[in-house]
Amino acid sequence: MATTRMDLDGRPIKPITICMIGAGGFIGSHLCEKLMSETPHKVLALDVYNDKIKHLLEPDSLPWAGRIQFHRLNIKHDSRLEGLIKMADLTINLAAICTPADYNTRPLDTIYSNFIDALPVVKYCSENNKRLIHFSTCEVYGKTIQSFLPKDSPLRQDPAYYVLKEDTSPCIFGSIEKQRWSYACAKQLIERLVYAEGAENGLEFTIVRPFNWIGPRMDFIPGIDGPSEGVPRVLACFSNNLLRREPLKLVDGGQSQRTFVYIKDAIDAVLLMIENPDRANGHIFNVGNPNNEVTVRQLAEMMTKVYTKVSGEPALESPTIDVSSKEFYGEGYDDSDKRIPDMTIINKQLGWNPKTSLWDLLDSTLTYQHRTYAEAIRKAMVKPTAS
Repeated sequence: MATTRMDLDGRPIKPITICMIGAGGFIGSHLCEKLMSETPHKVLALDVYNDKIKHLLEPDSLPWAGRIQFHRLNIKHDSRLEGLIKMADLTINLAAICTPADYNTRPLDTIYSNFIDALPVVKYCSENNKRLIHFSTCEVYGKTIQSFLPKDSPLRQDPAYYVLKEDTSPCIFGSIEKQRWSYACAKQLIERLVYAEGAENGLEFTIVRPFNWIGPRMDFIPGIDGPSEGVPRVLACFSNNLLRREPLKLVDGGQSQRTFVYIKDAIDAVLLMIENPDRANGHIFNVGNPNNEVTVRQLAEMMTKVYTKVSGEPALESPTIDVSSKEFYGEGYDDSDKRIPDMTIINKQLGWNPKTSLWDLLDSTLTYQHRTYAEAIRKAMVKPTAS
């Protein structure tokens, strides 16, 4: 007989039904895997595509058959959405446009996708007394206070001016003409709406702020499993360059600092939120790994070393090139200098800490990408000979 699973307070965990919006994406696919393989919960998986979760849907002989149902829909215009939310105990909203290049070139789509399209989800959860886990972004913090201090100020070394805390750090964005902040503003506004629904109407909610979740199936490789045009996020950009044996492009010298967390570590945190509502409700959680902090240039150097190991191919003689943000992203781009999460709240409420080193998560991710994409890219790059 299966052992009864217990929550952090020693109470049996009851099976629930989860409406997961954006289940077919990078995060959704890993979360669905976790829920199917380790829990008795049911999932109503909503998305436009299901390529990344097909292995969970077929065949019918899978041990979790009947516990996951795929519903192909776009939340922008589908009358089934409220009914599916009503069928569930919990809704998890992962749907978003979250590709930095789009913030400049598609600001309207970015704002609509991350704010307007999310409004009905919040509304239906509130009106039907359904719990909501809403995925936001670390970009809501914007720029650090540190970035406005003089270069020689000793305060720049004080973590109080750059470590990002859910309950005290301000959200500092660039000017309106810097359309790169369209994403962060839309995400912040939907956070404020969720929070207000909790305060005024009793919505049970948890807000997740991911800090660069990395692993297999992330983002897309242009022209192979995604659009030919478009620029994915930094790690997928570098992966694409490595797979194509091209120099890695360092925007504005690659001086921005970032932290990276392994997707499986992050999914452990989300499962704790799902199964410990008394500890998670009403909270905003940073989910990242402050121990994996590097500059973008250092990331490029490490990825080059890891890919050489994984592929057996020698590194290029000139593995990186510098490009301007205007050249790479277009007019209106701006950036945050540093994103380091404070982990106090998630550690206190859920006892969660990330485990995987940057080297190990890069090794796992690049091994998957080399195995999955290298042959397809080689074929795509071979030009047919004239007959």
